[in-house]
Amino acid sequence: MKLYFHPISGHAHRARLFLSLINADVEVVEVDLTKGQHKSAEYLALDRFGQVPLLDDNGTVIADSNAIMVYAAKKFGRTDWLPEDALGAARVQRWLSVAAGHIAFGPAAARLVTIFNAGFNPDEVIARAHSILRLIDAELEGRQWIAADHATIADVALYSYIARAPEGNVDLAPYGNVAGWLRRIEALPGFVEFGKTAVGLNA
Repeated sequence: MKLYFHPISGHAHRARLFLSLINADVEVVEVDLTKGQHKSAEYLALDRFGQVPLLDDNGTVIADSNAIMVYAAKKFGRTDWLPEDALGAARVQRWLSVAAGHIAFGPAAARLVTIFNAGFNPDEVIARAHSILRLIDAELEGRQWIAADHATIADVALYSYIARAPEGNVDLAPYGNVAGWLRRIEALPGFVEFGKTAVGLNA
């Protein structure tokens, strides 16, 4: 298996983190976004969207970080990370949708402003980030993990951009339950750190 990856992409980190947590045998291939490698004809032949991450499992190509986690969990029979029962699967899917929506347009977008000077309204995306962080903090009240009584791909899907929210000028200090949850993820065997960038509150 090959994982096409970029070190400052939270989506790429999400996929790399999960593959490490399940001890999957994967070769990590860094794609140089600054040189446009993701837009090369060779890369676009694998993924028309020209995005990272991308998983190539001996010719079976899976794009999208959440899809990669679902694929790997299914391939390796990791029902601990992705439950098979209807309710368990639905609870995980709910948070995968949050990761693709509220997180992408909140803390992830705020971080894009400081790192890449993306054309979002900083006040708007920071407000969105705090809105979803308040909900997640409340959801974690009295519980260890977001979707089950143990870690699932739902936790992994949310982790990267929340952990680096301060890079987008989003202060995590008010969210004690989130802070504890981040520490629990970081203590999992196989955890791989998401590299830090000296921008935003981290400058």
